[in-house]
Amino acid sequence: MLALLPACRSAGPEAADGASAGAIRIRAFAQQDPAVDLRTNRFTKLAEERFGIAFDWVTVPFEGAKEKRQISLASGQYPDAYILTSYIDQFSREDVLRYGKQGIFYPLNDLIEKYAPHIQAAFEADPELRELNTAPDGNIYGLAAFSDCYHCSYPYKLWINAKWLDKLGLGMPSATEELRNVLRAFKTRDPNGNGLADEIPLSGSTEDFGVRLVPYLMNGFVYDDDRTYLTVRNGKVSLAAVKPEWKEGLAYIKSLYDEGLIDPGAFAQNADAFKRLGENKGAELLGAAAAMHPDIFVDTGAGNERGSDYDPAPPLRGPHADYSVYFRAGLTPGAKFAITDKASPEARVALIRLADYLYTPEGQANAEVGMEGVDWRRPKPGELALGPDSPASFARIPVKQGDPPRNSGWGGMGHFYMPKSYRDSWVQDADIYSPDGYERRLYEATRLYDGHEPKELFPSWAVWIDAEDADEASMLQANLRNGIDQGALQFIMGDKELGRDWDEYVAGLRSLGADRYVQIMQRAYDAWKGENG
Repeated sequence: MLALLPACRSAGPEAADGASAGAIRIRAFAQQDPAVDLRTNRFTKLAEERFGIAFDWVTVPFEGAKEKRQISLASGQYPDAYILTSYIDQFSREDVLRYGKQGIFYPLNDLIEKYAPHIQAAFEADPELRELNTAPDGNIYGLAAFSDCYHCSYPYKLWINAKWLDKLGLGMPSATEELRNVLRAFKTRDPNGNGLADEIPLSGSTEDFGVRLVPYLMNGFVYDDDRTYLTVRNGKVSLAAVKPEWKEGLAYIKSLYDEGLIDPGAFAQNADAFKRLGENKGAELLGAAAAMHPDIFVDTGAGNERGSDYDPAPPLRGPHADYSVYFRAGLTPGAKFAITDKASPEARVALIRLADYLYTPEGQANAEVGMEGVDWRRPKPGELALGPDSPASFARIPVKQGDPPRNSGWGGMGHFYMPKSYRDSWVQDADIYSPDGYERRLYEATRLYDGHEPKELFPSWAVWIDAEDADEASMLQANLRNGIDQGALQFIMGDKELGRDWDEYVAGLRSLGADRYVQIMQRAYDAWKGENG
């Protein structure tokens, strides 16, 4: 049945010409980036030669990747291993538990102990990483992607047109009413200088985590993580979206919307539309934007015209808080790498040795970026690493315009272990507004948000839901998120009135299982807390 997938199956290059008849043949399922040909890829060849492997790839495109992965398992003719691109699709924690208990995923504990010293060292250095990969029954059924992206860990930022602030003689806003005054000035005082009232004070998008407008604004009132919608106080878990502070936050956001200070498109447009707004031909239109980083809504590459116009505003101080959303972005629950019961003993050892290599800085660089001398090089004297306390170890070799695809690394499929020490060791330009200094710009912006998360929060990246509750919790969370998002939109746009319809909204969330959802999450939180003091 697997052959019915719209996939490309091919043996490794050495196996194809008979040059590696003694190699361990491994069928591996992967989502293939359009810019990568895994059969001829340079890192594939390095891995095959280094670990005595002949890959037989089962590849699917990014589009529909989840469905095709599910079909591959349902067929029963699944491969020896899955090596996935986590930001496209990976196994959820529920999947990991299910397939582990069914015996489809082979437990990695003994393999790691015998053949993976770098994975062991990483687990010892970061207990949360070990927890991320260890199921409640003590088994490690797969490896999660780990990319300790500092700026990603604080995804909900606000970027304000500093050029407009300077022109209008305004300071960077840091509180709810200061932001209102700045947005009013953007709307009424013609900061783009074209004589037209065409400025859009504030916008966002709906497509990706980190671009939605409500979380940044709401965090001056109550913690809104835009994932679980849970708050924790004195160990007690509760739903943020039914609290009086949430109602206050909606009233504030609605007041901005009613003044015409928020772009209606912020609640409907996709990422492409958001960037078209930021890159509007002719006059610059956008005053402020909710985004994890500015390249989401404006070009920051070589030759850009507006990429340096936007600077980060701090977390918004409201009547009750000035929270920033924190999510330990490096810890992505689930599994991007799994070995199945189809793999031979020899294949299991080769695969875990390959994974262990990707837990070394050089192995990660080769897998993610490509080959030394082609895609990256060693730093030159005087070049600075991103992290202030990190020695420079790697520097990218830019792709020149007109160059053919390099097909050197695995890209996102190679994201295995990128701790902060690794990410900070890459060279970045000292000029934060240059394309080569972009990561430094994000690093410095994130320092405004670091430490503004609540002292207690629900660690969704670390908490395992009991197997018997997992499917129910997933369904409840999806239904509640939909109800919360729809309710917020209706209140902001005036389809519902906070004074008249609030109690009905709260009752509606309870009818969707809000109390049961909190009960399940409280139990999971208590179990996590018990294990972690």
